[in-house]
Amino acid sequence: MNLMPFALARERTLARVSPLAETETIPVASALGRVLAEPVVAPFNVPNHDNTSMDGYAVRFDDLASGRDSTLTVVADLPAGDQLTQTIGAGEAVRIMTGAPIPDGCDCIVIQEVVQRDGDQLTVPQGQTRAQNIRRAGQDISAGREVFAQGRLLSPPDIGMLTSLGLAEISVHRRLKVAVLSTGNEVIAPGTPLEPGQVYDSNRSSMKAALQALGVDILDLGIIRDDKKAIAAALRKGAAEADVVLTSGGVSVGDYDLVTDVIRELGSIDFWKVRMKPGKPQAHGRIGDAIFFGLPGNPVSVLATFLLLVRPALLVMMGCKPEPMKQLVVPFGGDPIKKTGDRMEFARGVLHHEGAESWVGSTGSQNSGILSSMSRANVFIVLPDEPVEVHKGDLVTIVPIEY
Repeated sequence: MNLMPFALARERTLARVSPLAETETIPVASALGRVLAEPVVAPFNVPNHDNTSMDGYAVRFDDLASGRDSTLTVVADLPAGDQLTQTIGAGEAVRIMTGAPIPDGCDCIVIQEVVQRDGDQLTVPQGQTRAQNIRRAGQDISAGREVFAQGRLLSPPDIGMLTSLGLAEISVHRRLKVAVLSTGNEVIAPGTPLEPGQVYDSNRSSMKAALQALGVDILDLGIIRDDKKAIAAALRKGAAEADVVLTSGGVSVGDYDLVTDVIRELGSIDFWKVRMKPGKPQAHGRIGDAIFFGLPGNPVSVLATFLLLVRPALLVMMGCKPEPMKQLVVPFGGDPIKKTGDRMEFARGVLHHEGAESWVGSTGSQNSGILSSMSRANVFIVLPDEPVEVHKGDLVTIVPIEY
């Protein structure tokens, strides 16, 4: 059986998707997790004036003696949000609070912790430097500079940055809509007692949770029995109403694995079966204008294929720039791993931090039905196609698990 190498599967998955063309303008306050549809350019300097980064006293550096303490006269108080109209003369100082503009004539801020004050007399210790504790206009961002590129996924500090630029609204790509369904006669919804041979539908809840973490809109098509007509009706509905159709189960080679057959009738299969573990049985294709991702039926395989192949593609469709897979190299610890197969393996692991040292260990059994191992894991340990043994102290490649 010819299996597509994982690297090629990832490359082809990303190559067959593109950002949604539709955009919308929304309040910056509601833009967390959205993707910029156009660059953001600073309309002015940030900060827009020279200001102090510390509470203390604004002084003229030339008034400070070299090699000894200096005595100055405090002539004004300047809280943040106010400004002085007077120019500070020789031998004078201003009490100033963080963020307040630098008074005319001053070029040094002495922090309040090091001075001594008696009435309006201020003693400044030696050792100060010109321009200390002063934030210059444009020090953070200069006017006309591109602050964020098109395709940026907005984070909490980004929202603050946009607000500091005075922006109330921003142009973003519209939300991606993903239709989700599970297949299988053995799959039932929670709340119903299990009969022999039945399993609760953890796959759909995992997929929906992962999609919620991405901030996409979800069309829940429920559980579809192993019936070609029912599967076809659900897939048609998903393709008509969503940008992506995401299924679990029905993509292997069993008598009741019907999803790939239906996709071939309704649309097309781009590739099927990947040389990876977990996650070999998966199907990627199209139904009309919708992208189709058919994930395996085993719970761990669903999440592994979603995180490693589907999630990066969804981010591109949301408007993000494609990025290489994040990889780190760390020492291995714990019980040895012996890999005998010829598929690239993504073993569930836990990255530990002990002081300045880091190491990774396996979560234990790598059976693709053990969902608890996925809950414990924070990384995948990447094992190559060929057989390999990994022992304590060996360097291994890991991929952080990000939802």
